[in-house]
Amino acid sequence: MENTAASGCGDGLTIGLGVGELAARLGVTATAVRQRLDRLMQAGLVGRATLSTSGPGTAGRPRGRPSHVYSLTEKGRRTGGDNFRDLAFVLWQEIRGVREKAVRQGLIARIGTAMAGMCRDDISGETPRQRLESAAELLRRRRISCVVEPSTAAGSLPVLTSYTCPYPELAEQDRGICAAERVMLQSLVGAAVRLSDCRLDGGSCCRFTVMDFDAADAVGAEATGADLVADLVADELPKASA
Repeated sequence: MENTAASGCGDGLTIGLGVGELAARLGVTATAVRQRLDRLMQAGLVGRATLSTSGPGTAGRPRGRPSHVYSLTEKGRRTGGDNFRDLAFVLWQEIRGVREKAVRQGLIARIGTAMAGMCRDDISGETPRQRLESAAELLRRRRISCVVEPSTAAGSLPVLTSYTCPYPELAEQDRGICAAERVMLQSLVGAAVRLSDCRLDGGSCCRFTVMDFDAADAVGAEATGADLVADLVADELPKASA
C-alpha cells in the first residue's frame, strides 16, 4: 500500500513539493494528500522539511504559518525503484540452465550463504533454537508468516513452520530456491536443517527442522554452516533443461 501511494505522488516527492502543489499534480484534495503523506511518513518513505517565511530568498512567500515541502527519504527512493522481480526471474532461469551439476550446486549454495550474510547481524541467540526464533522474527518483520513450533516432548527438534513462500514465482519453477532458503537457515541457525514438509508436495506449509540439535548446540554457527553447505542442496537442486 505504501509503495502505491509513494509512486502516486510521482516526481513531486523526488524534487520536494508542498501539499498544494502535490494536490494539483494528483488532481485530489489537499486533505487527501495530507492523509497519504501521513501514512508515507509513518512508513519512513517520505520526509518533511520546514521552509522559513523570512530571511534571504523568501520574497513573495506568504508570512505566518511555516510552510512544508515533502520529499522521498532514502528508503522511499529504494522502494520506488524496486523493479527486481523480473531480473530475479531471469537470473534464476539462467541458473536452472547450467548443465554441470557441480556448478549448479555451487551457485545455489553461494546464493543461500549470501542471503544469510545479508541478515546475520539481525540474528541473536546462543543456541540453535534461540537463533531459529530470531530468524523467524526477522522473517515476520518481512511479512513472511511463520512460527517456531513449541517442543512437544523432551529432546524434540525445533521446527520452523512457514505459511508464506518468500519466493513463490521462483519456487513454481523448481525446488532450487527451497535449497537456497534451507542453506540460509542452516547458516543462520548453526546446525543442519532439513526441509521436512514442502508446499510443493501439496501441503499447507513448509517445515524446516533443525537436525542434530544436541551436537550442533556445541558447534559455532560459522563452522557448522561451512561444513554442511554442500550436502544441504543435493536433494532439492533444479535439473538443467534439456
